[in-house]
Amino acid sequence: MNIRTYQNTDRQPWDDYVMSHPNGTVFHLTQWKQVVEEAFGHPSFYLLAENGQGGIVGILPMFQIKSRLFGNFMVSVPFAELGGPLADSPFVLDRLLDQAQSVARDQGVDYLEMKNADSAGDYPTKDLYFNFSKELDPDPEVNMAAIPRKQRAMVRKGIKSGLTHELGHHLLPEFYELMARSYHSLGTPIFPQHFFGKFLEVFGDKSDLLVVRSSEKEPVAGVLTFYYKDRVMPFYAGSRIEARALAPNDYMYWQLMKDGCERGYKVFDYGRSKADTGSFSFKKHWGFEPRQLAYQYVLIKAQEMPNLSPTNPKYHKKIELWRKMPYPMTKILGPPLAKYLA
Repeated sequence: MNIRTYQNTDRQPWDDYVMSHPNGTVFHLTQWKQVVEEAFGHPSFYLLAENGQGGIVGILPMFQIKSRLFGNFMVSVPFAELGGPLADSPFVLDRLLDQAQSVARDQGVDYLEMKNADSAGDYPTKDLYFNFSKELDPDPEVNMAAIPRKQRAMVRKGIKSGLTHELGHHLLPEFYELMARSYHSLGTPIFPQHFFGKFLEVFGDKSDLLVVRSSEKEPVAGVLTFYYKDRVMPFYAGSRIEARALAPNDYMYWQLMKDGCERGYKVFDYGRSKADTGSFSFKKHWGFEPRQLAYQYVLIKAQEMPNLSPTNPKYHKKIELWRKMPYPMTKILGPPLAKYLA
């Protein structure tokens, strides 16, 4: 077996391997690599394992993120829910991890973060994140009936409030404005608009935008969704706090779910949420059961697992200061910071 670095000619074989592996995700695809490289310029270190016939038997995608504020680390992969190593056997997995540690040491990073669905070895593991996924019925009415009563009432409230929605890549400016205002209210730096635009450009018809409008035609919620195999994957979403009484998020996710099942998709993947947060509770109220993710760390220079999460108490004052900052200023100062929040 041979382990080597990714070359441009490996793109199709790499993606074929991801699509065929039971644990492959949209985040493992080379399109994700292209977006991160072209939007932010972070260097990538993608490893692949080959058998004696030159066939791929394992992969491990990694990026290096280096900044004065957040340190120097590697992550598999950035701005994603998952992205850790994929392998055909434990032996291949161990070899990939050995090579990854060698690369991490050579780059002088503090640690390597692997965003795994399940543990990939005896490494320090964080129990902060959970995924919420559920199978879709082909009949929208069956899916509506499966939503718990109180949450179903919120969906119907959104419908009765006169909300409407639209799908399409042309909605990027409106979607971005919703995202920027939502991130400001959360105290989080917003990504640049071209980051979201790059996803739409690179993923093409395997990505889309949905924007919800009030009865006055004002945009009140929006979501960027990926379509991978049989999964509908809403990933980036934002809404106007002042429109919360209209239940725009409930309406939005229902319309996305309805559209997905009508188009033949089998699974609605709500994505990850941190434990004990509002989004965690929101997804549970839809009847989705949380599945804990295994974010694991190979410590190189670091002595303990990092905690760059907004839930870390040391960031509370900074978050409050960001919320109080004038909104237009956050759209200027946010993007240079957000590129390091991987």
